[in-house]
Amino acid sequence: MTPLTTVQTVIDALTANICTVLPETTVDRLLIGDSSRPVTGIVTTFMPTLSIARQAKSLGANLMIGHEGLFFSHHGRSDGSPEGEIERMKRQQLEDLDIAIFRLHDGIHRYSPDGITEGLVAKSGWSAHVREHRQEACLLDIPSAPLREIARELKARLGLAYIRISGNPEAVFSRVGLLAGYRGGGRLTIPLLESGDADLIIYGEGPEWETPEYVREATRIGRPYGLIVLGHAESEDPGMEFLAESLSTLFPHIPVRHLREEPLLRVL
Repeated sequence: MTPLTTVQTVIDALTANICTVLPETTVDRLLIGDSSRPVTGIVTTFMPTLSIARQAKSLGANLMIGHEGLFFSHHGRSDGSPEGEIERMKRQQLEDLDIAIFRLHDGIHRYSPDGITEGLVAKSGWSAHVREHRQEACLLDIPSAPLREIARELKARLGLAYIRISGNPEAVFSRVGLLAGYRGGGRLTIPLLESGDADLIIYGEGPEWETPEYVREATRIGRPYGLIVLGHAESEDPGMEFLAESLSTLFPHIPVRHLREEPLLRVL
């Protein structure tokens, strides 16, 4: 007989893989719902929107695992600050759906290797090309190809509506520094380029006046570096999809699905 699987059972499984101590200010917690409730179905997603919650409900799932927060900031509303109108309405509608929502952000980034990055590497088709997993970056040696070709292939594999690049589209690259999510700042990327660990940076999101400007100036000076910007959600969604596959193995008696939101921003 299969033992009862509660929301807490799943949370315990998610946190069992964490390899380093979570920060004191961790955002990982059960945001809505009862941890003792039996689980009928699980949905993973990058952004736990109302649309995704409604789809989960229609599929019979009563546990949603999201990577980002519910209420439009990383740490949420500070104690004592008033609840905004949209936050209040969203919270009420989520509670009416009667779905437990657990946020898994800090923990999955502390898997070994980083679970979000591992999912991005796998969906990009580059698992066999990993040179080194670091805490905030994955270094890869991919087959040499022009920047334009690498970007187009990555766009197709990830199912993206658009992709952005900086650098000479015809320049050939093979040494990749891959940084998922909001890790595109110069503090992390520029040392990878200057040390020779990478000649092509691929990241989700970062300040446009740092890495993109560095790559532009370096290219003009005669040091051909390349940059591919995926978008924050676009770079981390594959990790949550990868998580769904892992949960399906851990809990084969429970339906597990990954749901993906439509692109947040549009190009006109």
